[in-house]
Amino acid sequence: MTSTDSGSTPNQPAQPAGQPGAEPGAAPSAKPAAKDPWDLPDVSGLVVGVLGGTGPQGKGLAYRLARAGQKVIIGSRAAERAEAAAAELGNGIEGADNAGCARRSDVVIVAVPWDGHAKTLESLREELAGKLVVDCVNPLGFDKKGAYALKPEEGSAAEQAAALLPDSRVTAAFHHLSAVLLQDAEVERIETDVMVLGEVRADTDLVQALAGRIPGMRGVFAGRLRNAHQVESLVANLISVNRRYKAHAGLRITDVQSEA
Repeated sequence: MTSTDSGSTPNQPAQPAGQPGAEPGAAPSAKPAAKDPWDLPDVSGLVVGVLGGTGPQGKGLAYRLARAGQKVIIGSRAAERAEAAAAELGNGIEGADNAGCARRSDVVIVAVPWDGHAKTLESLREELAGKLVVDCVNPLGFDKKGAYALKPEEGSAAEQAAALLPDSRVTAAFHHLSAVLLQDAEVERIETDVMVLGEVRADTDLVQALAGRIPGMRGVFAGRLRNAHQVESLVANLISVNRRYKAHAGLRITDVQSEA
């Protein structure tokens, strides 16, 4: 009995320090078991919107997720353009203007060109309020030497998104995927890892689960949004790899075991 129970007496022995409610002499209580990092939520019922869904990366992600059974809506500045792209992709994909896509989706992937990133998100702040936003934009420049990373004032594209969308839950993922492989209907599996960054574990777990819907793909937690810059920047290196070796390189993280 504890000291607050009715029937306790002033002469009752004191409780062991740090163990409220424990009987005198009882063994210390065990700590709760650590959460299994691969215990991920069921995301099959979520509607996924893809802003920039008519571009190569956005279209490829929309196609792969819809092919895996996800309900997908692609967005574009012009609804007609999004609808035409959706009809081309099939698999139940729908098209809408960007605002309609954001409103109708539970999770919104941002796959717009870097030079339109800030303007697009600013215009959709209200529609994206309360949504889980997954930024996969890579700020890159190109010159005669090839691709190189740009560093936004906020630190990264993902951090810019978080600053522009204070009422949204911003994460970062899907940066290192080949648009060519994503859109190739003959490719059954895409063997790659997806680095997922964010501030809240429930949100990053959800994005990891979404990545895992695509055969061959695995989502791996890779830190908070302050670490997004180097993840976004790595794409410049992958572009160099792909050009030299005529490949569609992705990323695999070693020594991380999963149930997949």
